[in-house]
Amino acid sequence: MNRLRFLTAGESHGPYITAVLEGMPAGVPLTEDDVNPDLARRQVGFGSGGRMKIESDRVEFSGGVMNGLTTGGPIAMQVNNRDWANWAEKDIAPMTVPRPGHADLTGAIKYGYRELRLSLERASARETACRVAVGAICKRLLAEFGIRTGGYVTEIGGVAADIPPDMGYTQRWAAAEASEVRCPIPDDGEAMVGHIRDVARQRDTLGGVFEVVAMGVPAGLGSHVHWDRRLTGRLAQAMLSIQAMKGVEIGPAFENAQKRGTEVHDEIFLEESEETDGPEESRGKLVRRTNRAGGLEGGITTGQPLVVRVAMKPISTTLNPLRSVDLATGEPARTAYERSDYCAVPRAVVVGEAMMAFVLADALLEKLGGDSLNEMRPRFEALRRSRLEDLPLDNQPWRFGYASTPENFE
Repeated sequence: MNRLRFLTAGESHGPYITAVLEGMPAGVPLTEDDVNPDLARRQVGFGSGGRMKIESDRVEFSGGVMNGLTTGGPIAMQVNNRDWANWAEKDIAPMTVPRPGHADLTGAIKYGYRELRLSLERASARETACRVAVGAICKRLLAEFGIRTGGYVTEIGGVAADIPPDMGYTQRWAAAEASEVRCPIPDDGEAMVGHIRDVARQRDTLGGVFEVVAMGVPAGLGSHVHWDRRLTGRLAQAMLSIQAMKGVEIGPAFENAQKRGTEVHDEIFLEESEETDGPEESRGKLVRRTNRAGGLEGGITTGQPLVVRVAMKPISTTLNPLRSVDLATGEPARTAYERSDYCAVPRAVVVGEAMMAFVLADALLEKLGGDSLNEMRPRFEALRRSRLEDLPLDNQPWRFGYASTPENFE
């Protein structure tokens, strides 16, 4: 069972959105200033719509954090919706024409809504502000163990960034934060901005691809023994749970699918430490010189950078109306425009970081256990590493030795 879980509540145009994070150990240093910078990052990106000019997101804790430390209890938090003031006393026109690409129609079918806006309000990506707040708390825990996450855009609407393979991930993160589309290559970022601007003039929207990377992740998180404990699947589910995400790959998975096995799998080498003192087995470190697996083998982390690529579809709300049906009359109809982004890929990077941080924090707690940060620290230091001394093998013939053999059933 997962140690961490979170719930969010609230609607896009309600008074506020709320989150409760359960399972965070006690003693983690945490203030609102650890969360608000990521909330601000989520609001920034070329192609954003008018909503981001209204909101100024800040988190408020109301439980689970006292005097700058987590208590071990559920952490309750909320982010106010400033746009609520524009809707609180407003008579809202009925919404009867479902928009393709949204949850308008599917939500009405599932829940029997007699007003389509009920789907819109809860399905809205406004909910991701709470996810980012939860993720920022998880980042704070991971930082105590030297684990960092970051992300960047690699493609928008077919305009791809040509990122040199030797460009380090921390360098990519820093360069991305200096770009209004979170692209680490300035010239390619400018081309993306131009493409978004052109498509916006045509009253349309764009999607794209971004990468989220975690550095400093120890080997051995996740498991191969059950389908729902494989970290590969847990990360994919977390990313695909984000609004408008339609594809996930670990590392260059689809590129790898076009190659032969000998061109893909990360070979293992023994690297001797510069230290010469001590027994020979203490000097052997197992290393990979490539990371085509994206930091995961058998659903378990390898100790290499964890790389997840996510594909986002174009925003479903378009100024150009799409064909639909008026459910109140049964007649063909065109969709009505609702305020939205032209391209949300740069902002989605921050949400992807948050979901990766949540999954990794959960996996770390699963591995280490402990009700407080101080209990976790010595357990982390005792983790097995990719060293020969941590992997003593018997090197002897053996048998399966099951208690029940076929002859027992004769």
